[in-house]
Amino acid sequence: MRNNLQNQPQKTVAFHTLGCKVNQYDAQAMMEMFQQAGYRSLPFGEQADVNVVVTCVVTAVGEQKSRQALHRVRREQPDSQLVAAGCLAQKDADKLKDLGARLIIGSQHREQVVQLLEEAIATDSQIAAVEDVQRLPYEELSISSHEGRTRAVMKIQEGCDRFCAYCIIPHVRGGIRSRMPEAIHQEALRLRDAGYQELVLTGIHLSSYGKDLDGTSLLDAVQAAAVPGLARLRLGSLEPVVATAHFVRELAKIPALCPQFHLSLQSGSDTVLRRMRRRYTTAEYLESLDRLRAAFPGCALTTDVLVGFPGETEEEFEQTLAFCRRAGFARMHIFPFSRRAGTAADRMPGQLSRAEKTRRARLMAQLDQEMSWQFRQGMLGSIEQVLFEQVDEAGLARGQTVTGLVVSAPGGAEGRIQAVRLKSLCLEGFCGTLLDEDE
Repeated sequence: MRNNLQNQPQKTVAFHTLGCKVNQYDAQAMMEMFQQAGYRSLPFGEQADVNVVVTCVVTAVGEQKSRQALHRVRREQPDSQLVAAGCLAQKDADKLKDLGARLIIGSQHREQVVQLLEEAIATDSQIAAVEDVQRLPYEELSISSHEGRTRAVMKIQEGCDRFCAYCIIPHVRGGIRSRMPEAIHQEALRLRDAGYQELVLTGIHLSSYGKDLDGTSLLDAVQAAAVPGLARLRLGSLEPVVATAHFVRELAKIPALCPQFHLSLQSGSDTVLRRMRRRYTTAEYLESLDRLRAAFPGCALTTDVLVGFPGETEEEFEQTLAFCRRAGFARMHIFPFSRRAGTAADRMPGQLSRAEKTRRARLMAQLDQEMSWQFRQGMLGSIEQVLFEQVDEAGLARGQTVTGLVVSAPGGAEGRIQAVRLKSLCLEGFCGTLLDEDE
């Protein structure tokens, strides 16, 4: 491909990525493919020869933003080659062809993105590289860098077979496909050698990792990623049932593992959980929290909560509020229920009004602020190791603790882990001072 570009002005590409960390990883992998083919990367919005929009459909808002981004490219850069990638491309390939996308690439064939685009341009045609992803193998993508310079995301798993009542993702991402542990190990080494201090393992349904590989489990993947010299290893979203006594005990043996665990909840009502087709009870969830807190004292436990599920009564919502208060989360991500065509929940009776879903989300957000404040209040005065990620013009550095809390401190150095005393609470986290300046 490089030979085709010689003696020509260097081509440019811009990426716009919506949605989850998996999309971020896919976008980074595709961007590196363009760079290897001789393209220069530009910020999205600048005039580029190629615009790639990596789309999301997990909520109606995510899908709307994806469509808006695609229309923006068509409107502002009509001569640019438009590549529509990700979940919306998988779901609505024909509609995106009508929009004028040169290449539509869904949940497979991303490793061929440059080749397919060049083929479509050469033949003055549109290519929709979209097919049934239910039985395909794991697509081996890799990255050597990431958008930031301190933390990198590594995708180790694709697909989901849970089919929760509200979720469209299994339909657009396909069945479970897992990355081989050796490939995980090798990429972790590359990213460590590139200077990344923290590695975040992610997947569409991380807890299902290894179910398609005989004798392999998520623990094997975590151990493969925990390479010598890596300062921090963080896990993405987990199902509570994965936190068995054995799993938690083995995690505690990994020095680099960050004591911050995101266990998806969705509802604190057992009756709602059953209607959602979630495969655990509130009692089982609490047992997982207890195991993690016993093995990792002071750990941060975070979660997702979905409010306004069809048929959710006021009593069931109050049960969720009470459960979350009892669980004492460090942070919650709150989502009002979003109808997704093709899911079981879209056809359920008892759909709540937007106003009611908004009211419940607001009440849950108030509880989130209260619990977050309490969790951070208990850490005031402590000394924490902070990985600084950026420094502004005034010299104020911003980074994260091992528990994922944001800390701002003057004098911190980008890319370094430094000891900070937490002095006061800020809107998002803490304001602190470097230890050597504080003592």
